[in-house]
Amino acid sequence: MSERLRVALTFDAEHPDRLLCPAWAAESIIDTLEGAGVRATFFVQGRWATSRPDLARRIGEAGHLVGHHSKFHTRMTLLSDEGIRADVLEGAEDIVATTGRDPRPWFRCPFGDGDDDPRVGAALSSLGYRIVGWDVELADWDPSRTAADVERDAVELTLEHGDGAIVLLHTWPAPTAEAFPGIVDRLARAGASFVTVEEIAR
Repeated sequence: MSERLRVALTFDAEHPDRLLCPAWAAESIIDTLEGAGVRATFFVQGRWATSRPDLARRIGEAGHLVGHHSKFHTRMTLLSDEGIRADVLEGAEDIVATTGRDPRPWFRCPFGDGDDDPRVGAALSSLGYRIVGWDVELADWDPSRTAADVERDAVELTLEHGDGAIVLLHTWPAPTAEAFPGIVDRLARAGASFVTVEEIAR
């Protein structure tokens, strides 16, 4: 592992569609970040932002980096070029209206679908976006994963990756919210400095 250890904690802020998704999870994550003085990156789904404007506003006001996570969380490869354009433009309106932040140029494809698709990439680029993937994936969306699982893997896999790790988390699973204070504390004690994706995205 290099002496430098920059870690970008990123959250997909979207509507949950699985078990263990309490309404308090996202707020708890934002509280933990605030208490630790850590800036993160939130990829905000437009439809989520309009349904939780209070939380979307907090994300923007706290100075976190705001990215775009589509309007409807549709797989980008299933949309036509015009469909991508409509989804992204409508989602951006929602994100700006609620967070007060322009999400450009940061875009995360729902499910990572389209990350390596030239057509999707070109459509997003024409709208001023670049795709941001991840290096560390914790499957925190899996209802079988416990807080202990998420915390352990977040720390171990991030340290294994080393400098410049982009960590994928979600705002809605209870185990993620429960694990998050430990993740931040253990990585900080390991020498991590927390950054946003604009500082390390390739």
